[in-house]
Amino acid sequence: MRDCGVCLYKMAAPVDLELKKAFSELQVKMIDTQQKVKMADLQIEQLNRLQKHAKLTHAEITTLPDNTRLYEGVGRMFILQSKEEINNQLMDKQKTADEKIKELEQKKVYLERSVKEAEDNIREMLLSRRAQ
Repeated sequence: MRDCGVCLYKMAAPVDLELKKAFSELQVKMIDTQQKVKMADLQIEQLNRLQKHAKLTHAEITTLPDNTRLYEGVGRMFILQSKEEINNQLMDKQKTADEKIKELEQKKVYLERSVKEAEDNIREMLLSRRAQ
């Protein structure tokens, strides 16, 4: 009878190691995914600031006469451009930022779902371990 108990213990040890390994891998994946979600949040925040700046600039230049030429900062230089050219660039920036924000929001939803699944898997592993 005692030999059977030893056999069960020896069989449980590799399962326990596999469980710990799987648990560690899930934890690493979950932490990595959470960091990616935070990075997406930061990028979205930055793009929102870019949009706000573009909208404010657009609001300022729309009040100017159409033939107004404005200086645009490009690196360390300033380039004289028409109001229309600058307005078009602002609209392009806003459109690009909108597209990128939508893309990041979708990525974020996917990543958050992935974190939730990883948490559920960890919870299941712990519950199954406790049940044994």
